Amino acid sequence: MPQFLSSAEPGFEAAFARLLEMKRADAPDVGAAVDAIIAAVRARGDAALVELTARFDRFDLSPATLAFAPAEIDAACAAVGAEDRAALELAAGRIRAFHERQMPEGALWVDDAGATLGWRWGPVASAGLYVPGGQASYPSSVLMNAIPARVAGVERLVICCPTPDGVVNPLVLLAARIAGVTEIYRVGGAQAIAALAYGTATIPPVDKITGPGNAWVAAAKARVFGRVGIDMIAGPSEIVVIADADNDPDWIALDLLSQAEHDEGAQAILLTPDGRFARRVAEAAAARLTSLDRRAIAGRSWADHGAVIVTRDLEEAAALSDRLAPEHLELCVADPEGLAARIRHAGAIFLGAWTPEAIGDYVGGPNHVLPTARSARFSSGLGVMDFLKRTTLARMTPGALEAVGPAAVRLAASEGLQAHGLSVRARLDRLDGGA
Repeated sequence: MPQFLSSAEPGFEAAFARLLEMKRADAPDVGAAVDAIIAAVRARGDAALVELTARFDRFDLSPATLAFAPAEIDAACAAVGAEDRAALELAAGRIRAFHERQMPEGALWVDDAGATLGWRWGPVASAGLYVPGGQASYPSSVLMNAIPARVAGVERLVICCPTPDGVVNPLVLLAARIAGVTEIYRVGGAQAIAALAYGTATIPPVDKITGPGNAWVAAAKARVFGRVGIDMIAGPSEIVVIADADNDPDWIALDLLSQAEHDEGAQAILLTPDGRFARRVAEAAAARLTSLDRRAIAGRSWADHGAVIVTRDLEEAAALSDRLAPEHLELCVADPEGLAARIRHAGAIFLGAWTPEAIGDYVGGPNHVLPTARSARFSSGLGVMDFLKRTTLARMTPGALEAVGPAAVRLAASEGLQAHGLSVRARLDRLDGGA
């Protein structure tokens, strides 16, 4: 059973603080091992990838077979049934339509001094998308990573997806095909991140790496940041549900378990002002756990990290949710829009009882790659902007330089940067001489 808390009870603040600080990520000390893997890939390239794939994924490759051949992709796509294909295509269309609206516009104007100023947007040239394999093989993540990159205009998209024991999920390759990605490598782990960052003879380096992974992948992404851009360091999944008593407790229980079944480190929290409803949800979750295929994982997550919190009212529930800054937030209340206006920190908000978080994982449209571990306080989910760069533009006319240049000379002198000031002064002197 999860822990039960009530904001009206003495000691609640200390208990809630412990909930905030709970260590959920299964993060073994992999730093030294990841450093060795990155060094090996940098030094030996493809040979290291082949060796590490055999060691960790029990699968023999050669430089010639690191990439999926077009015929292999064709065969895998052909093996996908019509209903699964239709579901992927529907999801892709909705994700694409949502992200197309995120494209920003450039700007250019002439200010009062006569200077032309503005900015323009352009995509990164190449991006590497990491897709987990094995037990956590998610074709939906292919769409969520690749489609925003395509919408942004990224020319070269690369997928790295491990295939433990040589087994590949055909839906992953079909999702890549639907999203327009044809460069797919069967390499995973820290070695894949190293290859994407530094390149090998077979895998040219990219400019940005996105996508979730285990502790090894997260550590590798942290280490290559600066050499390349990254999206975020993702932790275990999490959901907060704020619900009033006018809900089906079984629906709410399933929403909580939908995240608990991701992994044992996931966290699901219910906030409700109704104590009786809180108990009914917990009972419904216990009943559902008896029949879930992933009940061992979901049960451990729910018992170790889950929480049911009875609040004084919905306003307090919103305030506590802000302190949790959850990855996913469901508002199953009579006025979800009104309560959402009180929320400052959440990766994604799902409005109303008919909007389960699971819709957002697949076909809602918004991205499901979201900030975890309270990082929604300062970051956003993956989107088109993650694959764009803003370049500013400035053009001075002689008149504009004459108007603002003396202030630049003055500021350069105050900072002791003589050449800065002289580069402006030389032009101003030319204007004075011309006069």
